Amino acid sequence: MTNMKTYRKLVFCLLFGGFLAFLPMAHASADNSRYFVKSTKGFWKNALGVRHNFDNGFTTDASDFQLRLAKVFGVEIEPVAILQILPGEPTVTSDTDSDSKISPAFSSDDSDIVSPKISAPKSIKGKGGTIRYLPSDQTPWGIETIYANSAIETTSGGLGINVAILDTGILVSHPDLARRITQCKDFSNFRYPVVDGKCDDKNGHGTHVAGIIAADAGADGKGLYGVAPQANLFAYKVCGTNGSCYADDIATALRMAADEGAKVVNMSFGSDQESSLIRDAVDYAFSKGSLLVAAAGNDGPFPDSIDYPAAYASVVAVGAINQTKSVTDWSSRGINSTTTPWIVENRDVELATPGEYIESTWNNKGYAILSGTSMASPFVVGLAAKYWQSSASASISDQLLATRDYLHFLANDLLPLGDDDASGFGLPQVK
Repeated sequence: MTNMKTYRKLVFCLLFGGFLAFLPMAHASADNSRYFVKSTKGFWKNALGVRHNFDNGFTTDASDFQLRLAKVFGVEIEPVAILQILPGEPTVTSDTDSDSKISPAFSSDDSDIVSPKISAPKSIKGKGGTIRYLPSDQTPWGIETIYANSAIETTSGGLGINVAILDTGILVSHPDLARRITQCKDFSNFRYPVVDGKCDDKNGHGTHVAGIIAADAGADGKGLYGVAPQANLFAYKVCGTNGSCYADDIATALRMAADEGAKVVNMSFGSDQESSLIRDAVDYAFSKGSLLVAAAGNDGPFPDSIDYPAAYASVVAVGAINQTKSVTDWSSRGINSTTTPWIVENRDVELATPGEYIESTWNNKGYAILSGTSMASPFVVGLAAKYWQSSASASISDQLLATRDYLHFLANDLLPLGDDDASGFGLPQVK
């Protein structure tokens, strides 16, 4: 009798598992809901399908019906958090459309953060008759501010330092970025969890961030310069064209960046809500010696408006300043005034850098101006790459901490004086 019960149970499980496994195919294209299944059992992985594996479970794009059936068997399931990229609308600078704003590419709540219109830039004919767009300024005001030099013509630094950019992808053919990209991966593809060699940017945000960090003016020297033009870039696409980013894709990319030797990681996205998947990945990357930098958010000027993952003490949270070196009203604030001065704690803003009307590379091989803390964060990343504290005798963790301390050393206090909610240690500049 016992053998018969066992047999029936086995048959039911096999049929049930086969039934569940049949459904995801029709579901994936119709509904992009993502779930975290808190089980490591192979049965549920086979039945529901696995997108990403984690220590305490896996994520899946299974249907609601499948998940309801799984819950009947006591499996704990929760939705995967969705984060957003953080700037407002861009002004694209190209000969064909100098004043158009591509708002559909952005789904941020901060639509009031817009860019000024600028005149069409000059362009020249490159090899083979191709059009080479030129920036309005090879070293825009943000670079002048970071380098503390209004007459600067070129930048330098970052040689041999790997920088991972978790974003909407990067236009790898942009003349100012083509020589900098050493890895290109897509974590946002709905069909495959990771696609190597593919990181196309149909949004523009990631390409813009990359230029701030490491644009090298191109082989012809006529393009735009970033903070650290000799750095190596890992283009990790974790966000879709609409600017939405699943937490499990971010977490997987963050872990891979650390494993692949990224010294610095930029995260110009955020959410009001914490994600355990990202929190665990942040802890992992930090333990591997990666310096993590993130946009504070665009929800200011309200106290304690900082977004995750910037709100973690192990992440450098960056606010935005304008050309008068004042923190913008929309830049998110931390709780520095209620925590220990000059000690980075959870929900503290750590630094503030240029984030308003920032010109950088765009996904049409030209340039665009954006505003947001998304633009401020990469300035800090570039400085970290430029001044990475390498030492043969120091552990990777010690190098990380020394580099972070050096960023504090480079910082000049901003008003209001002290470790304030808006700018923390202040504005870091080249010395």
